[in-house]
Amino acid sequence: MFESVRILLPVAVTLIAPLFIWIFRRDIYKREAVSLVAGAVTFLCVLSFAPAVLDGQIMTYKVFTIMEGISVTFAVDGLGIIFALVASFLWMFATSYNIGYMRGLNEHAQTRYYFCFAVAIFGAVGVSFAANVFTLYLFYEVITVFTYPLVAHHEDADAWSGARKYIVYLMGTSKLFLLPAMVLTYVLCGTLDMHLGDIVTGMFPPEVVAEHPTLVTVTYVLYIAGLAKAALMPFHNWLPSAMVAPTPVSALLHAVAVVKAGVFSMSRVMRLGLRREPAGQGSLSHRMAGRRADELGHHRRPTSGRLHHRRGLDHRPVQGRPKGPAGLFHGLPALLRHHRRGHAHAAGGARAASCTSPHHAFSKITLFYGRWRHLRRHAHQGASACMHGMGRRMPWTFGAFAVASLSP
Repeated sequence: MFESVRILLPVAVTLIAPLFIWIFRRDIYKREAVSLVAGAVTFLCVLSFAPAVLDGQIMTYKVFTIMEGISVTFAVDGLGIIFALVASFLWMFATSYNIGYMRGLNEHAQTRYYFCFAVAIFGAVGVSFAANVFTLYLFYEVITVFTYPLVAHHEDADAWSGARKYIVYLMGTSKLFLLPAMVLTYVLCGTLDMHLGDIVTGMFPPEVVAEHPTLVTVTYVLYIAGLAKAALMPFHNWLPSAMVAPTPVSALLHAVAVVKAGVFSMSRVMRLGLRREPAGQGSLSHRMAGRRADELGHHRRPTSGRLHHRRGLDHRPVQGRPKGPAGLFHGLPALLRHHRRGHAHAAGGARAASCTSPHHAFSKITLFYGRWRHLRRHAHQGASACMHGMGRRMPWTFGAFAVASLSP
């Protein structure tokens, strides 16, 4: 673990990009170019951290300290760099789609749209590089606040209703559960540091777990309940309701920033709750992974008797989301058991499970964009009527759609 101010580069780029979008608000070409250039620069900055991360090192940098144990600190490790790479790369991909979407439909408030979109990516990068719970919480809320105008973009009755549910669910759970969890963590540990290099002990020292086992369990449950962006039951209903947003925003919510930020944050917290237990007992994280896996079976049911591909896509994140944390953290107990004996398959399993999120992100954004292209071409027909023969009429679109559908 070593300090490096280079960590601030991708954070700074994503922070400055919205400012330039606003400055060039009267020049659509420069305004759109800012997002493309900022996405490329951010991706390259994050990619430059890969050699150190692959070498097993963790880069850190403390920006400032508020009080003892509470600071704004960034760190780059393997899991964080995966999320940051996905967010920055898909930002470029989404911007290229945004250009055609916003111009083609002659949408209003385009500057506001691009501005909020860029700030959401800033929040995602901040979440991915957060070294402590306080920093994660700040950027987690940045995503919530600046995606609200995106969900309400159409400014009609459905948009306001969906946006209201979106903000109530996400802000309500973070204030009711996530904030108290942070307070309890600070009271128990005297710090909000995640201890990213210590996968065995995690955030809670063994003496704290031994002395306050109930409080640690309550804190852990509060963390999970407070991370509603991960669409964990029963706080998942905001996700289908938020699909009143424009298609690129729906893709942003699912594949780039919002739900991915929730899953990433949950993965962080589940690792913090991970500790070795006596034989025959599972850790909190192991039991939570089982809970997420159970949800997968609960959600696998038809959404309607009538074929409706939009509704099916809206519910797919709720179906697929348990696999990321469940896969990663069902593998971690084995990783811990075999760590000293050098079993490479255990470490490989944890690494493979970490790739579930980016695989799902690329497939999800492809599904959403392919769906919108189809709807635009057959807007005059009903959702069911226009499904017949569309593979022959749009081979490239539905070829990509079919490949993306293979993702778990």
